[in-house]
Amino acid sequence: MPNRSAVTRRTALALTGAAALPLVHIRTAGAAGRLNVGAVDHWVPNANAKLKEQIEAWGAMNKVEVNVDRITTVGAKLQLTGTAEGQAGTGHDIMTFIAWDPQSHASRLVPLDDVMKRLEAKYGPQNEVCQYLGRAEDHWVVMPSSFSSQYKGPCGRISLLKQHAGIDVVEMFPVSDKRTAAADTWTYDTHLKAAAACAKAGLRFGIGLSTTPDSVDTAGAIMRAFGAEMVNAKGEIVVDSDAMRACLTYAQELVRYLPPDATSFDDASNNRDLIGGKTALIWNPPSAWAVAKRDAPQVAADCWTFPAPRGPAGSFTPFLPFHWGVWQFSKNQTAAKELIEWLMQREQVEPRCTVAEGYDIPPFLSMADFKVWEEVSPPKGTVYNYILRPHHHSTAHIACFPAPPEIGVQIYNRGTPATMFSKLQSGQSIPQVIAWAKGELEGFVR
Repeated sequence: MPNRSAVTRRTALALTGAAALPLVHIRTAGAAGRLNVGAVDHWVPNANAKLKEQIEAWGAMNKVEVNVDRITTVGAKLQLTGTAEGQAGTGHDIMTFIAWDPQSHASRLVPLDDVMKRLEAKYGPQNEVCQYLGRAEDHWVVMPSSFSSQYKGPCGRISLLKQHAGIDVVEMFPVSDKRTAAADTWTYDTHLKAAAACAKAGLRFGIGLSTTPDSVDTAGAIMRAFGAEMVNAKGEIVVDSDAMRACLTYAQELVRYLPPDATSFDDASNNRDLIGGKTALIWNPPSAWAVAKRDAPQVAADCWTFPAPRGPAGSFTPFLPFHWGVWQFSKNQTAAKELIEWLMQREQVEPRCTVAEGYDIPPFLSMADFKVWEEVSPPKGTVYNYILRPHHHSTAHIACFPAPPEIGVQIYNRGTPATMFSKLQSGQSIPQVIAWAKGELEGFVR
């Protein structure tokens, strides 16, 4: 069952005071009654409390009784809850969906085109991934949310990368809106050489090869950087390509320097490795850094987050969005839509992001100027380059893009990109891996 208790930290990760809310209100329609909200249980301590505070403030202003349930992503419980509610036709009025899930529930969700039209008029466009996943049949079926939405670029140990790989990540990506010459050296060749050097020092890069989102997102970003696709935008299987062979040739080398148990990683494994001092680099949002700040401050003070390396086709940093949707069975759809629109105002998004210490990524590109990314410490500026900025020359990416979403969701949930890499680690040849992938993909495009 969803957690209705007081706010606690997420135990599965092993792993503030709230400022007064500006009384901003929009689209008043005499909202009243009751709402049940299914919210993702955030990875960063204190973030849950801020969201709950905001929702309760809106409820008090609008005379709506609002209940907030926290639902963990561990064991896919968030996805399973959404599936169960959709099939049963009962549950929360507002539900949180991760990544591809809106595509599976689109026919059961209330279109949010009117809400999005007003927000885009005020804040401009959303990033490419949000537009790709949040729409179905020419309608916005969900509202991409900032809450728990995350980039999953590299987070490295400053001293270890400098000592063992000769890389100064702070010099590459300082707290500045100007691109450095050193940033141009951050390529996949550099990434591979660093992985080899750190593995030799007993600090293997904490990159998983399992079917969980972290592993799939990293593999997908590497494929895109080599221009490799599994299924193209027309729904055609294109995995047997020169670009894919070039990508797998690279991956064949990379997996030699990853942990022997990479195929059994869950989404907390890389966090544990970083906090425990067992790795020099992971691909992850700053949740590991946030917990290290509390549990291993010497590790936190040595962390720096930055964009994905550049490959032949460019730099693509994994982005995992969370969305808010309104079920068609909700008896208070007007209030639900008003709450979502209010929560996505800058006046609410920025305080949530600040409490989450910069973890949350707003879907609107115009909100990339929050001060939190510059001010968070230690060290100061550690997450400045976590949010993508124009001078990074990197693009938000979700694994399996640009396949039609109804196909991409199957490839993603199956974990096909990371499984291809894991088969290379087990000793299979590149032709064998491509042949296996073709067989998998044929089952998805029929």
